[in-house]
Amino acid sequence: MASRMIGNLFARIRSKEFRSYLMSTHFWGPVANWGIPLAAMADMKKDPKYISGKMTSALCVYSALFMRFAWKVQPRNLLLLACHMTNETCQLIQLGRWANYEHAKPVEPL
Repeated sequence: MASRMIGNLFARIRSKEFRSYLMSTHFWGPVANWGIPLAAMADMKKDPKYISGKMTSALCVYSALFMRFAWKVQPRNLLLLACHMTNETCQLIQLGRWANYEHAKPVEPL
């Protein structure tokens, strides 16, 4: 049974449809976009004083819009949807870190 499943997997990978998918923008666009959430994940370990509230907010809006696009486009681009869902999550975490840093800092005496 396992060998049949592996055989089916390799048959799908060798298919013309899969090769066509690998050469399409439905594949390479989201692959290139993964750099944004990966950078956000790496930045989560850095000091929040380096976070730009405006840029993080813009990236939240950008990912929300493209999540909708990835869902509405036909055929649905689930790879792009996953990329922007990940980015939206990371950017919201970063925005929370920024807001906490900006608004929870102690007031300096005059």
